Amino acid sequence: MPGLDGLIIGGGADVDPALYGETRVVPPLRELRRRSGSLSGFLLSLLLFPLIWIARRLSGLRGRHGGDRDRDALETELLQQALAEGKPVLGICRGAQLLNVVNGGTLYQELSDYYDEAPNLDTIWPLKTVDLVSDSRLAMVLGRTRCPVNSLHRQAIRDPGNKLVVVARDRQNVTQAIELEAETWVIGVQWHPEYLPQRREQRRLFRALVTAAGQNRGT
Repeated sequence: MPGLDGLIIGGGADVDPALYGETRVVPPLRELRRRSGSLSGFLLSLLLFPLIWIARRLSGLRGRHGGDRDRDALETELLQQALAEGKPVLGICRGAQLLNVVNGGTLYQELSDYYDEAPNLDTIWPLKTVDLVSDSRLAMVLGRTRCPVNSLHRQAIRDPGNKLVVVARDRQNVTQAIELEAETWVIGVQWHPEYLPQRREQRRLFRALVTAAGQNRGT
């Protein structure tokens, strides 16, 4: 990958389940109000939803649940090359899931069973709490072992891929972050740090990637 010092794979359409040996599960209908957790959270999410929709359209996303096989193929190739060459990688939401699948892991296609008592939030605001493994690369980057994050997903990592370890979970024990067991800087987060620029620890994540990319360029 000449000229590329690091790689970010962002959010978007569901990863094709055929890539991890499954067929697509049709998701049940959900109401945004139920997943927002509170009336205030619902109203805030509703106000900002058009901005999220526009961002997803600009990224070429045509259907969140319908998948995008062309994107799967392109990003799978990019990830494989980056990993083979030891490039720093940051996977965000779908990007973390695809990172896991590329390394032989699997996904939960539908998380509703995990959130019967406490519905999974659907919000760009940091209203979900995740706990991080204290000696993980991610915890050192963020500078904390407990972190408020947002939640815009209905799928998540099930079985971690080869040499990937779970380094963050939410209160329902659902995986929220993974990283590579190696010197190479490879992290995947289930939340969207790009929607949390007001959070210092989330800005640190991008700074750490840039630093790792700079160090990679010098090797």
